[in-house]
Amino acid sequence: MSGGTILKISGPLVIAEGMRNANMYDVVRVSDKELIGEIIEMHGDRASIQVYEETSGLSTGEPVVSTGEPLSVELGPGLIGSIYDGIQRPLDDLMRICGNNIERGVSAPALKRDRLWSFLPCVKAGDRVVSGDIIGTVRETDVVEQKIMVPNGIEGTVKEIKSGEFKVTDTVCVVDTKKGAAELSLMQKWPVRNGRPYSKKLSPDKPLITGQRVIDCLFPIAKGGVAAIPGPFGSGKTVTQHQLAKWAEADIVVYIGCGERGNEMTDVLNEFPELIDPHTGKSLMERTVLIANTSDMPVAAREASIYTGITIAEYFRDMGYSVALMADSTSRWAEALREMSGRLEEMPGEEGYPAYLGSRLAQFYERAGRVMSSGRVPREGALSAIGAVSPPGGDISEPVSQATLRIVKVFWGLDASLAYKRHFPAINWLTSYSLYLDLLTPWFKENVDEDWMRLRGRFMALLQEEAELDEIVKLVGMDALSASDRLKMETARSIREDFLHQLAFHEVDTYTSLEKQLLMMKLILAFYDMSKAALEKGASIEDIVRLPVREQIGRFKYIEESDTETSFDKVMKELQNELVGILREEE
Repeated sequence: MSGGTILKISGPLVIAEGMRNANMYDVVRVSDKELIGEIIEMHGDRASIQVYEETSGLSTGEPVVSTGEPLSVELGPGLIGSIYDGIQRPLDDLMRICGNNIERGVSAPALKRDRLWSFLPCVKAGDRVVSGDIIGTVRETDVVEQKIMVPNGIEGTVKEIKSGEFKVTDTVCVVDTKKGAAELSLMQKWPVRNGRPYSKKLSPDKPLITGQRVIDCLFPIAKGGVAAIPGPFGSGKTVTQHQLAKWAEADIVVYIGCGERGNEMTDVLNEFPELIDPHTGKSLMERTVLIANTSDMPVAAREASIYTGITIAEYFRDMGYSVALMADSTSRWAEALREMSGRLEEMPGEEGYPAYLGSRLAQFYERAGRVMSSGRVPREGALSAIGAVSPPGGDISEPVSQATLRIVKVFWGLDASLAYKRHFPAINWLTSYSLYLDLLTPWFKENVDEDWMRLRGRFMALLQEEAELDEIVKLVGMDALSASDRLKMETARSIREDFLHQLAFHEVDTYTSLEKQLLMMKLILAFYDMSKAALEKGASIEDIVRLPVREQIGRFKYIEESDTETSFDKVMKELQNELVGILREEE
């Protein structure tokens, strides 16, 4: 350990001198209170330190000691179901130590040292292992089996391996390497600012199925993809992320509450343990890691929380799991960067944000992806990153939104006017987009239906035409439209209200399989095609609009998955009969 003394204090920034032996990104302990900090700049023997705790009451001349190690996270059994702060301190242990108000300088190990885990080896003495190989497994919850991997940089022959009950720090395996014997425990450490290695990155050509119709059908995200959800206050960012956490086809969920309001984070902490995971029937917390870093916690810790979360997500990705990472919200993280940049007296960029804002965001999102892990037998894992952005007043022309949009491939733009109309999820179909569509088309054609993308294209065309016709309607009224244009408007309304509108709290409507989504698309477009043909044969648009079957099309989303095929045939037959009845009346 090497030490210096405090020279200057400016909010979360502490400048220390006499730090010649310290390195960039070393973790330091500041003052006698041992506040946790990280060196973010070095000038000679002066170190600029980002302190992750409240700095009030510090004074110049107090000691600063470098630990000589970068900011790292502990990875091993005990992560699942845990609730951490931004620097991976377990909040339940901190509460036991100092009650409801966390005292400064308090720390606790991220993984509980007294808990025993049952380790089942899958290699034997004499086997050759390399970095990333699985040496055994630990059943962490009923849902998640944690795979214990050889840490990075270790390669050799297994000299000894044990089975039984162990603490995370106990040695379970000894590997003979060129540098001597390496003792492996159930736990490993990893510096948060470095991405974990993998052998190969794969093309993002499989969708991450979410059960949310507006996402799966119109703007899908790939497994290992990156998406942004920008939107103003109250437009449903948090509920959308909750839905994705609950329903997305992911084995593990890492949820980062980065600078969010305390009551929003409290909702997450209260709701997640009670939510029943639809895939397993167990509590959602049995496959979730939560990182709670609320807006009243020190600003600097927000940056650490983002890196802590994605490092934990990469660890599970390396085991071969599909991981969904929710960051709520990256705007608060950017505010922390702006605060530190100002304290460091750097040249400001647009709106006071640092000039390197875009590159920092890119470094975060680039750690997502679908990869083959390192090791002799590579495993396919995926890390999908979904970041909420909270632009002031919903104005996405501000720097954080624009920098994010240059990086991500999927944009789910939340609209305050849709939220005001109680249309949820309030994703605006005219401004949102997905750049994964071309890559995902073969998968949808092969696994769902040849017509999937054609039907989606027709939906988008009708919604686009509705927006154009809506301008005319506002000027001259609905009666000025031709019958065919009125039919387009009615069909687009059906798409909006019967398909895109989805109730998160309805037991059936909360999740829709791809097969049911396909039938819903076919029903709405069948209504349009058959009605158009009836119009050409002389049917009245008023009669078509008032067809009783439209109620059944609208209520199709509330039908149980098991009954969809039967109901679809029934509604289609009813639609044909009613249109034939109208034509007979016209004759």
